[in-house]
Amino acid sequence: MTQTGDRVGLACPSCSPGEETVHEVLRPGGQATVRCTECDHTYKTEIPEEETVELKVVVSQDGESFTTRMDVPADTYVATGEEFVVDSPDALMQVRTTGIEVGPERRVEEADIEDVETLWTRAVDNVAVSVTLHPKDGNADQTRSLRVNVPGDYEFTVDETVEFGDEEFVVEGLQIREDAPEYRHEKLDHAGDFAYAKDLKRVYARDESLQAWSAW
Repeated sequence: MTQTGDRVGLACPSCSPGEETVHEVLRPGGQATVRCTECDHTYKTEIPEEETVELKVVVSQDGESFTTRMDVPADTYVATGEEFVVDSPDALMQVRTTGIEVGPERRVEEADIEDVETLWTRAVDNVAVSVTLHPKDGNADQTRSLRVNVPGDYEFTVDETVEFGDEEFVVEGLQIREDAPEYRHEKLDHAGDFAYAKDLKRVYARDESLQAWSAW
């Protein structure tokens, strides 16, 4: 059901009777009032309702997961690595597709949405990133780990100093997740290399915290 402010594709009788243009819905209903964003022509028309299917979505976030259902356009095509917004009574969050199940124990890399039984996803709008820290003196026996919570589009850059509360460290390496798109290597370790938090499996860094090793 369209709502006021929605944008839909329609053929404008004034400027584009043969091709669809973007229209803004001014007043929904059986005969909706719409405005063409190309020529500002306002008129009444019937907006065809989009056919949808109910999709089962499993969302993983910080070691936990939950299942929700949402209606999506029936002509949708999905592929692993793609991101979309889960908008359901259970959640409103940005996720990345990590698995597409089309049958019992059968997963594929891409599929028509009507063939999908379960879509497996990972939340990427806010993520917890694992960080492995080694002390300044390089003693591997004193390596420690921590997790930092950041927005998914937060950038970690090799050779940059990062501070989170009392923690301070210099990024030395970035381990990329398997589902992350468009990175040259699985591990980045050259000065200036960067990756988004949502794409990281782990950050390797040199500890610069003043009190980090006081117990030793």
